[in-house]
Amino acid sequence: MTASFSNLSLAPTLARAVAEMGYESMTPIQAEAIPVVLTGQDVMGAAQTGTGKTAAFSLPLLQRLLKHENASTSPARHPVRALVLLPTRELADQVAQQIKLYAKYTQLRSMVVFGGMDMKPQTAELKKGVEVLVATPGRLLDHIEAKTAVLNQVEYVVLDEADRMLDIGFLPDLQRILSYLPKQRTTLLFSATFSPEIKRLAGSYLQNPVTIEVARPNETASTVEQRFYAAQDDDKRRVIHKILTDRGLQQAFIFTNSKLGCARLARTLEREGYKTGALHGDKSQDERLKALEAFKKGEVNLLVCTDVAARGLDIKDVPAVFNFDVPFNAEDYVHRIGRTGRAGASGLAVTLVSPSDTRLVGDIEKLIKKKIDIESMALDGDRAPRSRFEGERGRSDGERGGRHDAERPRFDGERQRRDHDPRFALDAPRERRPGGFRPAPVSRDPFFDKPYEAPQADVPAVWESNRGTMPRSPVSANIKPKRKVAALFKTGE
Repeated sequence: MTASFSNLSLAPTLARAVAEMGYESMTPIQAEAIPVVLTGQDVMGAAQTGTGKTAAFSLPLLQRLLKHENASTSPARHPVRALVLLPTRELADQVAQQIKLYAKYTQLRSMVVFGGMDMKPQTAELKKGVEVLVATPGRLLDHIEAKTAVLNQVEYVVLDEADRMLDIGFLPDLQRILSYLPKQRTTLLFSATFSPEIKRLAGSYLQNPVTIEVARPNETASTVEQRFYAAQDDDKRRVIHKILTDRGLQQAFIFTNSKLGCARLARTLEREGYKTGALHGDKSQDERLKALEAFKKGEVNLLVCTDVAARGLDIKDVPAVFNFDVPFNAEDYVHRIGRTGRAGASGLAVTLVSPSDTRLVGDIEKLIKKKIDIESMALDGDRAPRSRFEGERGRSDGERGGRHDAERPRFDGERQRRDHDPRFALDAPRERRPGGFRPAPVSRDPFFDKPYEAPQADVPAVWESNRGTMPRSPVSANIKPKRKVAALFKTGE
């Protein structure tokens, strides 16, 4: 039987907010984690993405912090008591918004700090006092060093998407941040996957944690239809177009492996008529938030992004995810396709496989423990031009007045004649004529048509025979003579 939120005995202010958000039945991770967190024990939780981990740690933390709520305006009465660390700016902003909704009928204050934005507004809000601080590690360290974030009264710390934080090199930052926290605290570690590194981290900073695993590690959601199609790099856009058209899809995530590839693909799809946005690490934070907001509102059909958007972004009713590039890290595949099929809805995940991706597909097979069948797709029409240059070559010679028909040999005799004609040499100059490019007339010097003649031994060279007749200059022609300059000299009196 599915557990209900009404059975949790939440405070009336929290229960009211939960009811307004439409929460009725708890997900497995929520049903198992919330009662444990309410007891104050450390938790090491694993659940596939999109299963409600945010509510699993936020609601019990807010419930335990209600004993500290007060209406005082003094910042000293509102110290940081709960710290939530996340790997990306988008995820931090999303979690902070969820916590604000849960706590909107309480007097607990919450805020978010992340990089890519001016620190001054964040500093001003921190100085007013805040109980729940959501942050990315880098920006939090900036505030710690500036002494605008004081963490000596933290009672709860949450490491969400911990495996991703380790993947992108945040372990030293995490160790520094945890060193500023009181030793007596409750630590919650949540992740979609459990790697050996995560277990070592938990062993170092968690005390007798309760391990909660509601799904096999690295398992993909059963509501997501996974398809793999063989496609050359130049055909991938056509495959995406065909699937979008055949299935009538209105929105989709498209994941690439590089920031440069993301920007280029977004521009190309924009030129092809799609309303497209780009989301990658080189975008400013304001641009990234605007792109996400436009996608949520339906103003953008295709959001092309790197793995910066693969973790935790909760955008409802996204019908499809395309892996334009097979991810280098197999675990990222699980996170990418987790952007669709959320909250029990169905979704489609399409991965485009080029001939060089065989090993990467094999890694995904090992991770998800499923056999992957790579399908082929018949594309309508002729092959799309690879570039504007190939498109020019692909047109018929009659259309563009090319030189292929004008210069194509008609019989072997003509070919032989052309092979011996210097006008048709590869490096022969060309000139533009009405019929296309034709060889330009070559000026001929009869001296170079004469056969080679060996010099006679008895005949002196020209410079030898002219010796004595040519006037010899006492100064080399390469030495410029000095210019005569008038000068005045003082004589003695």
